Amino acid sequence: MNILIIVAEVSLIIFVFLLINWLVSKTFKLSIKSSILRSDDKSIKTLRRNITGLLLLACLVLSILIVGANGYLIYRGENLQKYTLTIIRRIPLEFWTALGIGIAKSIGVLIVAAIAVTFVNYSLKVANTRAKNLERSTADDESIDGFFNALNQRVTGGIWLWAAILCAEFLKLPPVVSQYLYIALRIYLIIAVGLLILKAVAVLVDSLDALSLRYSSPDNLLRFYDRLRHLIPFLKRCLEFVIYVCMATLVIQQVQLIANVAAFGPRIIKIIAIIFISRVMFEVVYLFIEEVLFKNQNLNDIQRSRRLTLVPLFRSFLQYFIYFSAIVSILYTLEIDPTPILAGAGIVGIAVGLGAQTLINDIVCGFFILFENYYLVGDYIEAGKSEERIVEGIVEAIELRTTRVRHPNGQLQIIQNGNIGSITNYSKQYIYAVVEVGVPYDSNLTHVYKVIEEVGQQLKADYPDVLEGTQVDGIENLGESNLLLRTLTKVKPGKHLQIQRILRKIFTDTLLREGIVIPSGVPSTED
Repeated sequence: MNILIIVAEVSLIIFVFLLINWLVSKTFKLSIKSSILRSDDKSIKTLRRNITGLLLLACLVLSILIVGANGYLIYRGENLQKYTLTIIRRIPLEFWTALGIGIAKSIGVLIVAAIAVTFVNYSLKVANTRAKNLERSTADDESIDGFFNALNQRVTGGIWLWAAILCAEFLKLPPVVSQYLYIALRIYLIIAVGLLILKAVAVLVDSLDALSLRYSSPDNLLRFYDRLRHLIPFLKRCLEFVIYVCMATLVIQQVQLIANVAAFGPRIIKIIAIIFISRVMFEVVYLFIEEVLFKNQNLNDIQRSRRLTLVPLFRSFLQYFIYFSAIVSILYTLEIDPTPILAGAGIVGIAVGLGAQTLINDIVCGFFILFENYYLVGDYIEAGKSEERIVEGIVEAIELRTTRVRHPNGQLQIIQNGNIGSITNYSKQYIYAVVEVGVPYDSNLTHVYKVIEEVGQQLKADYPDVLEGTQVDGIENLGESNLLLRTLTKVKPGKHLQIQRILRKIFTDTLLREGIVIPSGVPSTED
């Protein structure tokens, strides 16, 4: 009989250990599924093994103590059955009654929780299927599945945690246990709802994105959506930051020791809102400027080039103005008076300006280039000082400090506006494609002139960039064995190089076909 009593007591200790270990395991699984502790899987497994080891050690120590105590009682000649019954009788009957009722209620709560979890799982599966049928053409099925899976995990975890709190109350555990369980429940619900809102926001944004693309047309305002669609990832990131800050603020408020830190949460949210609104405002206003400048489809080449030149300038001014306003607003949000900072920045700016005369010179020259219309975006120019390397090519951008010129060979040349030097613009109204042709002294110049003019008329008919037919300007040079004729062809601005190459080939083929031999060693180049 004594051995049976010892085995029963040890078995009770092992049962309690198994129950506590199951509760701990369930808590960890719910936390991992709810993405609360998913970030560091190895650390979670290590913590789980350590807790299990401590519980096992405690169970082993208690079992040894029970066996040792009972062995000592047997050694003293005590009857274990009577001794155990005496100890049990000393415990008030009300305790056992309350314990039995608490255990019964706890079992009932766990059964109800299991039924509720099953019902929630079934309901959410049905809702998931219907949502995918309704949103088949907007949000993708993967995002909808992710949302409902997250919802299922959060609700399941909340049900089991609430059941644990009720069980603690039914079993009359110390009030501090229920207090900390309530805190844990509130923190869990805050994190769970926050992560759930993240999933919902992703689904909502994806759905609105698909609907906007579907219903956009040239006749409504949604026609601009495709040009603003690149802001969608930025919107998602800002919303994620806002939700995370809200979660952190609410969680911190549950802990009395650090509750004061939660006051920074609304300020951080305001800063995120200022940054997002500034970015959106910049893109919308820039889009509005482009729409106003290029709304007229009947612009000529000069008007279009002039407006293409002004757009980057407006963009730079707009960017600096909006971002400066955002910084000032952020300082006010942080309760920092920006006036002393701006005054100090003004003094520093004056000091820097006195030492940065080259920078000021570049900016002033940039203004003169823009407002006196020396050249525009798309013009073919030559620029630079005579003693330095000449920059040649098509103007790609005119900024406050520099001008970007694309060379015909492809390289991008950047020249400071203050060093632009003399400018030759080949894109004002028209330009001549100049080609020199060498012919023998004994050639019939009248016939040669006629052939060249016929080539020019055919060229004008075949190429819309040619404004007038080719004319012979006259004899450019008297060589030792040839005459060098200079031809002029009026073409559209910037097209002279292309037409010169075409003319050289046509002149060569036509003169050889007419029996006019071009002397060897005679260049046929342009001026």
